[in-house]
Amino acid sequence: MAIKIIMLVVFFGVMIGIGFYSRSKAKNVNDYVLGGRTVGPWISAFAFGTSYFSSVVFIGYAGQFGWKYGLSSTWIGLGNAFIGSLLAWLVLGRRTRIMTQKLDAKTMPEYFGKRFNSKSLRIVGSIIAFVFLVPYTAGVYNGLSRLFGMAFSIDYHICIIVMAVLTGVYVVVGGYMATALNDFIQGIIMLIGICAVIGSVLNGQGGFINAIKELSKIPTDAVVTTPALADGQGLFASFFGPDPLNLLGVVILTSLGTWGLPQMVHKFYAIKDEKAVKTGTVVSTFFAIVIAGGCYFLGGFGRLFGDKPGIVTETGIAYDNVVPTMLSTLPDLLIGVVVVLVFSASMSTLSSLVLTSSSTLTLDLIKPVLSKDMKDKTQLRLMQTFVAVFIILSVVLAFNPPTFIAQLMGVSWGALAGAFLAPFMYGLYSKKITKASVWASYIVGVGFTIVNIIHPIIKSPINAGAATMIAGLIIVPLVSLVTPKPDMAIMDEVFSCYDTPVTVSEKENLGK
Repeated sequence: MAIKIIMLVVFFGVMIGIGFYSRSKAKNVNDYVLGGRTVGPWISAFAFGTSYFSSVVFIGYAGQFGWKYGLSSTWIGLGNAFIGSLLAWLVLGRRTRIMTQKLDAKTMPEYFGKRFNSKSLRIVGSIIAFVFLVPYTAGVYNGLSRLFGMAFSIDYHICIIVMAVLTGVYVVVGGYMATALNDFIQGIIMLIGICAVIGSVLNGQGGFINAIKELSKIPTDAVVTTPALADGQGLFASFFGPDPLNLLGVVILTSLGTWGLPQMVHKFYAIKDEKAVKTGTVVSTFFAIVIAGGCYFLGGFGRLFGDKPGIVTETGIAYDNVVPTMLSTLPDLLIGVVVVLVFSASMSTLSSLVLTSSSTLTLDLIKPVLSKDMKDKTQLRLMQTFVAVFIILSVVLAFNPPTFIAQLMGVSWGALAGAFLAPFMYGLYSKKITKASVWASYIVGVGFTIVNIIHPIIKSPINAGAATMIAGLIIVPLVSLVTPKPDMAIMDEVFSCYDTPVTVSEKENLGK
């Protein structure tokens, strides 16, 4: 216990110290929200990766989908790496940085407002972002609190309050730069920690080969939903697992979803230069392979711990207890490492969420509606106030979460990415995307998510979220074909940012 407490105290001290160190770099709105658009390659890459993966993945998703799909759940992690990280950087990174600087947009709703010349799109986008980031934040609190309960036997509610206060302090004080610097340190801890944990858990099961052998003996009748696999044996240790179609839905939601999440895309706004784009692409992909691939690979062995108390209950499977139960068998030193690991993952995500929410509410709702000429200092104070408001709302929801962690994230990601992904991506590439198509995407993403909560059309919130994203990708170009086109003169001016000549060395671009 002493070891675990010392490790946490040191970790907390470093986090708060970086918050106050970054205070001098957060004197105005641009610095507070974007770090002055001067964030270097490694910090950009780690900020993206650590914001992507939190206790939601490590505790909620790895536990639930590792239990359901066995080792095939590793595909989710690989999808996160190559679709959610690599392709996201290649498709969105450079263009997002260029376009948002041209439009002087600091948030995703502000991008929609200026790119499509619509104050209403900006205001409604800010409301969508604020409302649907709350359940995601609650899910992060929920996952981390369960791990704390296992490691320290501390009351769930106390854990949530401590996390909320710590997050609030360093985000309020240091803004984006404090978040990014902490992300870098937290990312290194995550890389070391996940490797140590996987090795130790497998060693406790007699090694990798023996663990696979034992996993292959577990019957799969209860989870097989594909008729052709009904009589299959050893599916939990197989390449595609017992339920490949639903597994595909999870891959789509958790991988493609990052393309439309405000707190993820926001990382591209702050990139410093071309080197940061190239290095960030490689580093964030490697980070995702290790962290996401490692988490889901570890979760795939969850059924080997099915005889431990707390997982199989009278009402069914307590998915959120699977990974904490696996970790409870580790030595105290490694449990301390795990606690810091998951705390690192979660705090980085929480800080991104609260910063995104507060800046969106201030810049895209309060300022346009109440005062267009609001002073920079007033905007800064409002953002810091809304950091506290957002944290309080998510804590209230986390105190009494309505469902499993994975379902909370499914609702949040489904609504946000369903509403934002398609118009954001198409808007970076095409001058022909119309204002009406953005409204259509808003309506489908949010409307379908709410209807599906009240009266389930697609039973799984995960598959429902994946469906809204795909629907948006189809609806936006179709609606743009049949609705009034934007003024091409204005669009030519907006897109001129991509054609601005720049001078580079021969090693960057071969001459004639």
